[in-house]
Amino acid sequence: MKPQLDNLVQTRIPTRHGEFMLHYYSNNIDEKEHVALVKGDVAGKDNVPVRIHSECFTGDVLGSRRCDCGEQLDMAMKLIDEAGFGVLIYLRQEGRGIGLLKKLQAYNLQDEGMDTVDANIHLGHLADEREYSIAALMLENLKVKSIELMTNNPKKIDELKKLGIQVVGRIPVEAPAHKDNLGYLKTKAKKMAHMLFESNHNKD
Repeated sequence: MKPQLDNLVQTRIPTRHGEFMLHYYSNNIDEKEHVALVKGDVAGKDNVPVRIHSECFTGDVLGSRRCDCGEQLDMAMKLIDEAGFGVLIYLRQEGRGIGLLKKLQAYNLQDEGMDTVDANIHLGHLADEREYSIAALMLENLKVKSIELMTNNPKKIDELKKLGIQVVGRIPVEAPAHKDNLGYLKTKAKKMAHMLFESNHNKD
């Protein structure tokens, strides 16, 4: 079956970071409700600031301090507003792709001493099961020519390039480290090669 993505609804969303158009997509790949927040005219444009954000109910909605997701979401919207144009794609792949139930179980394992990677593996999953083919189709639908990706994750850049997206630059989205997320961030840097704490390293 050929992958199909349909941009069904576009509606105006005023936020504390300015006004966006919210695009609601349906698809025949995973049947999930993925959306894109778009500011300005991005069709045919190069160097479009883009954040591909995977759903994190605990961080994005509840403001959990166990991760940096909610802060990254907020930072991305602010950066897009300041640039005057850009795209924030919100993918429904909770918990790096393992789902909310397994993510919460992983939290309990972390409280018992495991790190975020080992907890996922202990539950029978990969450290990161996210995939970005739908995001690539959404960028294609929006007719974006090339992007500057807001990410700390080199794997995300590589995956998008493999999917045919022209990634011409990276915009860091590094949230402050504190006692509740420091171990999580260090694990992402050490075991998942996320580009974190680089400014501190450069000072040494």
